[in-house]
Parts: sequence; C-alpha cells; structure tokens
Amino acid sequence: MFSYSIQTHIEFGDGAVEHLPEHLVARGFGRRLLIVTDPGLVRAGVADRIAGLLSRAGFVPRVFAEVRPNPDETVCLAGRGAFFEHRADGVVAVGGGSSLDAGKAIALLARQGGTPSDYALNRRPYGPPAPVCAVPTTAGTGSEVTRSAVITERGTHRKLTLKHEYLRPPLAVCDPTLTASLPPDVTAHTGVDALVHAIEGSTCKGAHPIARAYAREALGLIYRALPKAIKAGDPASRHDMLLGSLLAGLAFGSTDVASVHCLAEALGSLYETPHGLANAVMLLPTLRYNLPCAVEPYAWIARAMGLAREEDGAERAAEALLAGLRTWLESLDIPKLRDLPGVRPSDFDRLAELAYENTSTPSNPRPMAVSDYRAVLEMAYAD
Repeated sequence: MFSYSIQTHIEFGDGAVEHLPEHLVARGFGRRLLIVTDPGLVRAGVADRIAGLLSRAGFVPRVFAEVRPNPDETVCLAGRGAFFEHRADGVVAVGGGSSLDAGKAIALLARQGGTPSDYALNRRPYGPPAPVCAVPTTAGTGSEVTRSAVITERGTHRKLTLKHEYLRPPLAVCDPTLTASLPPDVTAHTGVDALVHAIEGSTCKGAHPIARAYAREALGLIYRALPKAIKAGDPASRHDMLLGSLLAGLAFGSTDVASVHCLAEALGSLYETPHGLANAVMLLPTLRYNLPCAVEPYAWIARAMGLAREEDGAERAAEALLAGLRTWLESLDIPKLRDLPGVRPSDFDRLAELAYENTSTPSNPRPMAVSDYRAVLEMAYAD
C-alpha cells in the first residue's frame, strides 16, 4: 500500500523564467513578493533579472539575499522579518537548495509563526504557508517539488528537516538556461546530489512504484548528462540535468532519503560542507556498507543506469553499480572524505551521533546504529 499526491504546477523549458509573471498571476500570488536568494546570484545579476521581470509586469518585488549554504534558523527568522517589512503576499525562491529550502521555511513562519525547530521537533502544528514559487538555478536538490526543507539549528549543529505537504511549492519554474553559468565543481556536486536523490528515493524503506518510475528515468539522464555538463556545459546536457534533478525530486519527495543524506547533513552541520559535495563524498562508502541488505534494489539501480544487463544476476549487477559509480565519481573529480576541509577522525563520534539523530535514519535499507555510522566514516576516510 502507498499514497501519492503533489500540488506543484511545473513549468519546464529553456526560457521558462521569462513567463514567470504570468504564472504568478494565474495562481493568485498577489503583487508584493519577497525574492529569497543568495549573494552569489545577486552578483551574477540573476536576482535583478527576476526582480526586473516582476516589476515590469506590475509586481512589487523585494530581494532578500542573506541565504548562505546550509541555512540556519537565524536566516529564516530574518527572512520572515523582511517578509513582514515588505508586507509581502508570497515568496519567489531563486537559487539552489539552500535558497529554496529557506524560502519555504520563511513562507511557513510568515503565516504560522514560530521557529523552524518548532515544526521539525513537533512542537507546533503545520499550517498553510504563504505561496511559494521555486525557481531552481542548480540541477541538484529537487526542492522545487518536495515537501521538505532542511534548516540547521545553530546551537546544536543539528540538521532540522521540516516535512509536510504544505511545504510543497504550488509553482515551480524550471529553466535550464539559469544553470548555464554554474562552475564545473558546483555542477558536479549538485549533479551527484540529484543522483543520490534518485538512488535513495527508490531504494529506501518507503519506496513505491511511482517513485521508482520517476527515479528510473532520472538515473539514466543524470549518469549520462553530468560528465557532459561539466566538460562542455552544452544546452542539451544542462537541459537533461535539470530534468533529471526534477524527476529525482519527484521520486524522493514522496518517499524519503536515507543514510547517505544523514551523513552528508552531519558533515554540513559540523563543517559547513556544501550539501551536494558531502553527498558525493559519502555516496560510495554508504552504498558499500548497505550492500548486504540491498542487493536486489542496487541491482535494479545498476540496470536503470546501464551498468548491468537484465540477464545479470543480482549480486553481479549490484557489484557493477559500485564499480561503475567509483569510476564515474573519479571522472567528476569528487574528493575523498579525508580531503574535505576541517574533517578529522576525532570528530567521527559526533558526526555519527548527528547522522543517527537524522529523521531519515529509519528509512535506510540497512538498520543503522551510531556505531554503524562511525564504521562508514572510517571506511570513507581510509579509502
């Protein structure tokens, strides 16, 4: 038994952002809009471009550009303050996963009050947020179609996962041309993040047939397109990457992620490691640790990616997945855990505890205790 629903209207294609105002009008967003983004997109001119589109169409936009990687509660509270000061009717979140997640949290706090931890820790019931339009500029998070937002609790370094159908944006405008200026390393890291979403969303304990259908298409697209997007950045590969990221978001957005993400979010909370990079680093060692409990699902993944044939046995196909991913990750210049800034074995106990406390731990195909997370960290560090 499973259930599936999605409230997001999706507009996808080159130049889709040019029609943003008419989609906002059609969905009754109101005139006064808070653009939630980051300083990099201000410097790149993207924020001004979006604001200009809205202003010319009769909207009254204000840019809130205080989002940093791994956004914490203080950013969300500041964004709520900006929302009130502007007397905003809705949010247009523009950027990568950090901006999209922050935008969703700001919209929730603006209408329902409280703090992100109130919702993540079940101290406050969810209610309808201000309307959110998500405009992704990276091909990675899929947050434009998911029901969750990940916010860091500053005092404890915990990653708080806000999760509810209310958080699924009513509108997503996905324009591959907005990803064209991403540098190669960010393209690689966010692209692997999207692949992890497809893998975990289709193999976690809550996986269902609809999630696997989305993931199957996403896996092939991302595996083939990402190396081309990094080396050439051609429009076709950028198109396929954003589509793959969107499909991966639709896959895990109705199921869950698993222990790759739990470890990645622990790294992000302790060292502020960019989320996509942390996922890329932890992908292979976590899959290797899970393998005894996930032979059949990983064999399915290998076949979906073209790393194994239909006639290959499950164990052979699952091993082909790990071997193929190792070669693929090396071709993308993904570093090892020991090469990440700040990482040291003396922190492994804390990292393992943070990973274990993550609400996605129960979704992992292999049961995980704190000692298991430490074992994966040690394996990754020694690789």
